[in-house]
Amino acid sequence: MSSFGYQIKEGFKNLFSNRMMSLASIGVLVSCLVLTGSAVLLTVNVTSCVDSVSDNNLTNVYLDDDMDHLHAVAIGQDLLAVDHVVDAQFVEKDEAMEDYREQLGEDIFKNMTGKGNPFPYSYRITVDAETMQNVDRYDAVVEALKQVKLVRNGETLGGVQSVNSHRDLAQKLTSLSSLITMMSFWIILVLAVISLFIIANTIRMTMFSHRFEISIMKSVGATNTFVRIPFVVEGAAIGLISAVLSVGILYLLSNAVLAAVKAVLPFKLVPFTDIIWYVSGAFVAAGVIVGVLGSLLSISRFLKREGNEILGW
Repeated sequence: MSSFGYQIKEGFKNLFSNRMMSLASIGVLVSCLVLTGSAVLLTVNVTSCVDSVSDNNLTNVYLDDDMDHLHAVAIGQDLLAVDHVVDAQFVEKDEAMEDYREQLGEDIFKNMTGKGNPFPYSYRITVDAETMQNVDRYDAVVEALKQVKLVRNGETLGGVQSVNSHRDLAQKLTSLSSLITMMSFWIILVLAVISLFIIANTIRMTMFSHRFEISIMKSVGATNTFVRIPFVVEGAAIGLISAVLSVGILYLLSNAVLAAVKAVLPFKLVPFTDIIWYVSGAFVAAGVIVGVLGSLLSISRFLKREGNEILGW
């Protein structure tokens, strides 16, 4: 037990003996873990937005700005007449403005809208589920909705100005998620290799400064495991410290970023606290594994030597 305690103590002493290289190792590994966590949090939120949009089969139809209330209500029957439309819910201008005020917050809403009510009359269109699953059919419904005009006694009294298709948004979010995942993978891979390289060099420098001690231990019959443990502890400590710092940094950054995003996007975002334990566990595991692996890579060739060979004699 005393022998093991000595090895643990030596591992932490090694961490501080080459503090500059240790800090460099921690810095690179923290960067890698923070980028990884950011990519995970971003992917989780994008996926949540995509699911929200996909589950909501409402399509917003906006009418001409100069269309009066009576005609705006009347055009609802024409919208319902479009194939595959199962419901058309009329939205008053005041209701639309109130919805946006709740989504954006009072201050941002005032800056964006100014005075008065800039929103047109609109409808929330529900399309049947089968059509929502068929891209071509849904696109045809959207095109048909765009062509709807209120015609009475041969006179056109207004019509649809634009259609906001949630499918387009879902496709863009999905593409964004794929791009983020691909970029994150390569960035993380490069940083992981750099982390291994720096940690390996940190341990190698520590071993060089302790080469006389290692030579003596090997000469008196110390096993490779006995010599290896302090350096493995050093690498694991670097990984553990990096993991703790990364979680703290990501927590602070995510709070600030999500607060800003919530101000402009009408989606319910997933806070970092919802996944913090999963991320923390993954960070600790990844940090310790990278640290230990870097240690093992750097000391393996030294342990193949004996006594004077370590000193180069």
